[in-house]
Amino acid sequence: MQPSTIILIAVVAVLLFSMLLVILTRYHRCPSDKVMVIYGKVGTDNDGSNRSSRCIHGGAAFVWPVIQAYQYLDLTPISINVDLTNALSHQNIRVDVPSRFTVGVSTEPGVMQNAAERLLGLKLNEIQELAKDIIFGQLRLVIATMDIEEINTDRDKLLAAVSHNVETELKKIGLRLINVNITDITDESGYIEALGKEAAAKAINDAKKSVAEKNRDGAVGEAQAVRDQRISVAEANASAVGGENESKASIAESDATLREKQAEALRRATAAEKIAEAKALEEAYAAEKIAEDARAAREMATQQANIIVNAEIEKQRLELEAEAQAEQVRRKARGDADAIFATQEAQARGIQAILEKQAEGFSKVVEAAGGDVNAAIQLMLVDKIEDLVKIQVEAIKNLQIDKVTVWDSMGGKDGSPTTANFLSGMLKSIPPLQDTFRMAGVNLPDFLVGKGEPAPPTVTEAAPPSEAPQP
Repeated sequence: MQPSTIILIAVVAVLLFSMLLVILTRYHRCPSDKVMVIYGKVGTDNDGSNRSSRCIHGGAAFVWPVIQAYQYLDLTPISINVDLTNALSHQNIRVDVPSRFTVGVSTEPGVMQNAAERLLGLKLNEIQELAKDIIFGQLRLVIATMDIEEINTDRDKLLAAVSHNVETELKKIGLRLINVNITDITDESGYIEALGKEAAAKAINDAKKSVAEKNRDGAVGEAQAVRDQRISVAEANASAVGGENESKASIAESDATLREKQAEALRRATAAEKIAEAKALEEAYAAEKIAEDARAAREMATQQANIIVNAEIEKQRLELEAEAQAEQVRRKARGDADAIFATQEAQARGIQAILEKQAEGFSKVVEAAGGDVNAAIQLMLVDKIEDLVKIQVEAIKNLQIDKVTVWDSMGGKDGSPTTANFLSGMLKSIPPLQDTFRMAGVNLPDFLVGKGEPAPPTVTEAAPPSEAPQP
């Protein structure tokens, strides 16, 4: 045999062995207490849509590598303790219903698919909490549709309603209800306890009445037996004495005694009947009083529950409205604050831009003045000289002088009129333009001041003669 043939045979054998090994490692068996869920590329449904998973309970399946994977769902029963408190019944009475439910993953085809889609990957305590929430809601719903008497006496109806509602909802997530165990049911108003006391009192009264009736029948029978016995003895004694007279006397005496005894027996029997009837009526009235007290307590509890529930609802509504109004005020305040902040920020940006432009312009003025800041300031003041002169003129422009009455005595300096001196002093009170610039730290140019030329003489015109004042 050639070496190439041997190599080819070896390669084929290795490939066959590898394929066999892959098949053996990817073929998985499902235990009886678990459900194997294969997901990935598992085929399509009848409507052509892709299936999310394939569930297997018992048996085995081949899981393709890369395109498929698998996990297990545990079928171990889950015990859930549900202590329902303050559940509102159909009569608006709050009851406590302690119970224990046992659930587990269902193996029905459709329900098992729900479990694969909704419970796969969840831990046991997470599944337990999910089922507990569903059971709480359905148990409250069943209690709300039943009266206290039905809940307390008809346990079969309660269990049937709870099982039907709970199992219907559990199937939606892939669980099934295994067992329901409801222990003692209590209510906060004591209505169930009052019902028990009422039933016990009725049973006791019925028993006492039956005993009294039996005692009465026994007493009557005993009296009749004694009467028959004495009649027989009297007749025997009368026939034994002999003699008609003695027999008649004995009979008469026996009859009298018999009537006396009969009357006494009848009196005792009548008294016993009356006493028994009186006791039975007394106990019946007592039982009715207890029942009426219980009924009054139940009505009071119902009225209190209605008032408290309505008050609590109104309180919650007012709290929600107050909270909504407070939230609206807070949001409006935040909006106003944001608007004010945006306005102030925009104004600040505008002022900053103006100052930056002014600084940029001033730097160019300084640059134009050859870097001399004082010269730049003088240039800016020269540019504003027209406005300064205008302000100076405006100082006396609006001065309202209706008339000035002057008695001039010609007593001025060198015989000048006093009126001329008054007007000259008024004009001199206005600072000259050069003094105004000097106060700003700037000197006017020589061509504006006119240095080297004599100042022109001040000509003051005399005011016209004033009118003589009226006395």
